[in-house]
Amino acid sequence: MITLATLEDAPELDRLVNSAYRGDSSRQGWTTEADLLDGTRTDAQAIIALIQNPDTTLLKYTEGNEILGCVELRNEKGKLYLGMLTVRPNLQGKGIGKKLLTAAETEAKKQNCRSIFMTVLSVRKELIDWYIRHGYQLTGDRKPFAFTDPRFGQPKMKLEFAVLEKKL
Repeated sequence: MITLATLEDAPELDRLVNSAYRGDSSRQGWTTEADLLDGTRTDAQAIIALIQNPDTTLLKYTEGNEILGCVELRNEKGKLYLGMLTVRPNLQGKGIGKKLLTAAETEAKKQNCRSIFMTVLSVRKELIDWYIRHGYQLTGDRKPFAFTDPRFGQPKMKLEFAVLEKKL
C-alpha cells in the first residue's frame, strides 16, 4: 500500500533510506552508493523537515506494518522533483520501485505538473538505465555534487548529477 508518510515514520524511514543507499547493507540490492560516498544519506530530522514542507509529498510503500520503500516528491513551479526513491535492498527488483514511480506520476498529474524530473549521480549507470526503461530521458544537464552537510555523505571521488526528465 502506498500512503503519505507521517512524522511518526521518520525514524523507520531514516533507517530504510540509509540501509538502501550506504554501507554494506546497501550491497544486498542491485544499486548502491556505498562505493561512492561515506556517511549517511539522510537523518530523521531531515525526513521530518521533508514531511513538514508544504511543497513536498513523502510517500511510503508498506506491507503489513513495515515500510519497504519511499519516494520524495516536490512541486517546483509546475514540475515535480522526484528524489530519494528507496526500496529495501533485499526486496529490490520485485516491482516496489516501479509502483512508487507510478504513484509519483499519479501525484504529478494531481498537482497539474507537466513533467517529473530528478538528479542521479552520473556514475550510477545501472540506475540511470532503469529510469530510462521507465520513460525518463537524460536532459544533458549536469549539476555539481555540492553538498557540504555531512547528512548527505562524504564523496570518495568527484561526483556530479545527471538530470533526467519524463514529460507527462
